[in-house]
Amino acid sequence: MIHITLPDGSQRQFEHPVSVAEVAGAIGAGLAKNTVAGKVDGRLVDACETIDHDARLQIITPRDDEGVEIIRHSCAHLVGHAVKQLYPTARMVIGPVIDEGFYYDIAYERPFTPDDLQAIEARMKELIAKDYDVIKRMTPRDEVIRLFQERGEDYKLRLIEDMPNETQMGLYFHEEYVDMCRGPHVPNTRFLKSFKLTKLAGAYWRGDAKNEQLQRIYGTAWADKKQLDAYIKRIEEAEKRDHRRLGRELDLFHQDEHSPGTVFWHPKGWIIWQQVEQYMRNVYRENGYQEVKGPQILDKGLWEKTGHWDKYRENMFTTESEKRDYALKPMNCPGHLLIFNQGIKSYRDLPLRYGEFGQCHRNEPSGGLHGIMRVRAFTQDDGHIFCTEDQIQQECAHFTALLQSVYQDFGFTDIIYKVATRPEKRIGSEESWDKAEAALIDSLKAAGVEYRISEGDGAFYGPKLEYTLRDALGREWQCGTIQVDPSMPERLDAEYVGEDGARHRPIMLHRAIVGSLERFIGILIEHYAGALPVWLNPEQFVVLNITDAQADYCREIAAKIQKLLPHQPLRPKLDLRNEKITYKIRENALQKIPFILVAGDKEKAAGTVAVRARGNQDLGVMPVEQFAQLLAQHIADRL
Repeated sequence: MIHITLPDGSQRQFEHPVSVAEVAGAIGAGLAKNTVAGKVDGRLVDACETIDHDARLQIITPRDDEGVEIIRHSCAHLVGHAVKQLYPTARMVIGPVIDEGFYYDIAYERPFTPDDLQAIEARMKELIAKDYDVIKRMTPRDEVIRLFQERGEDYKLRLIEDMPNETQMGLYFHEEYVDMCRGPHVPNTRFLKSFKLTKLAGAYWRGDAKNEQLQRIYGTAWADKKQLDAYIKRIEEAEKRDHRRLGRELDLFHQDEHSPGTVFWHPKGWIIWQQVEQYMRNVYRENGYQEVKGPQILDKGLWEKTGHWDKYRENMFTTESEKRDYALKPMNCPGHLLIFNQGIKSYRDLPLRYGEFGQCHRNEPSGGLHGIMRVRAFTQDDGHIFCTEDQIQQECAHFTALLQSVYQDFGFTDIIYKVATRPEKRIGSEESWDKAEAALIDSLKAAGVEYRISEGDGAFYGPKLEYTLRDALGREWQCGTIQVDPSMPERLDAEYVGEDGARHRPIMLHRAIVGSLERFIGILIEHYAGALPVWLNPEQFVVLNITDAQADYCREIAAKIQKLLPHQPLRPKLDLRNEKITYKIRENALQKIPFILVAGDKEKAAGTVAVRARGNQDLGVMPVEQFAQLLAQHIADRL
């Protein structure tokens, strides 16, 4: 007798080995129809998997996150089925699940086109309509090799070479198409109806630019049409907010092939940059940071001492002068340690906080570049805190509170907190790891926030906290971090004199709040869909005349508002062109300027101005002094 225990604690008994699907059928026909897979004693398995022992079982349906992932993975296999029918000489590579979707890498003699993508999607729908069963067969290794040799799937054979210990391999049959996978997969194509292919891209075999280039077909899949439609709507909204598009339309920046992976900031974009930088500079000043500035180029020997040369060499830009090798810095920490090492430091000096708007360069692969979100030259709001082990918890608690305040000022209130703990390969004593991890966790407990534990994701030298913010579309962006590092002070021989008169190694805390300023500005642009708060917007208000007779009055309005707010440097715009007022209003509204002020003869005579707020809000006619108060309130409240 086999006893199957279900999640609610109830049990089902069977006189013989039974499959997940059969258990579902014994519970009810509706559940059997919706069974995607099962979780047996915590292990995900196919619905056809036989259970031959007493076990705990959870039936996985499309309502479960694991069910949706399985649907996505199976859709990737369906791409393979459709592609092989339409383009028989194509060779299939890999098709994994990614966030909210999947992709399949394919080798083919010509580039796929958007028309090909439509044809593949149409064929997938035809295959789904056939409502065929997906069959799993565990197959001896030699037989798998022979099958793929016969079909000319050389990439599958290369993948098999990477699995020398696998004697039995899972094959999944989609009618005449067969793919290799550990699974699990859906038992039938009826689960795959809510999908869409989204785009084509290039990829490299094994992700290495030195290898042959492949073609990547991206797609998304969901449990039902309602979820798919919501996703498509969200993606359409994201495209409207794309920082690259808005950067062009709002004349903020551009990027150029003369310098790939870098940013050419235009005057309006540079104003946003300066606002962010000056805000963070005030944060430094008000929270005990001393601002420093390190050099861009440092000798190879330093990078060897820190360990970056061995681990990071391929991502570093190097140069040579007078038979010495140098590298552009990919991070600021070694420079800060060299500054710390100048002069004798006492325990009374700790914690010592350094901050720098440090420009860094990293030789990112061209395929990984993405607007100003992923670049090769960027500036970090980088900071390093030198402290004792006993000060870690206090510094982390202070940093979390500071980060929350900063994010709130920029309009982000939804933050995800993650503690990345010790990896398998690490240095340092277990006691020091215990102490560091406890300090990070206690700092979050003190802040009263919920947090996740990310087991094994810490660096080899220390744990870290990661802070991820959610934007207006619910997308997650990991920006802030604070990381415990006892290793680099050791490597560069940093010391302080303790209360006992002896020399001690400080702990180094690497920390950043916004991270890369380029990326953070890109996030802000997308979060606000280009309509930045008044305090950040490059043009805070625009004054429009109806006829040339009000031109001088419009100049007076801008000057008077600035005079009324002497401690707030303003960024007004004057649009005195000889154009129809409706045209000028529409054009400035498209530039997402927070306030549009219109002055005609009536306003000139009365010393007033007609005010429109963003979003076509008519605030009516008001005295200039009243608008100045309104503007000041928006700036003060960071609206």
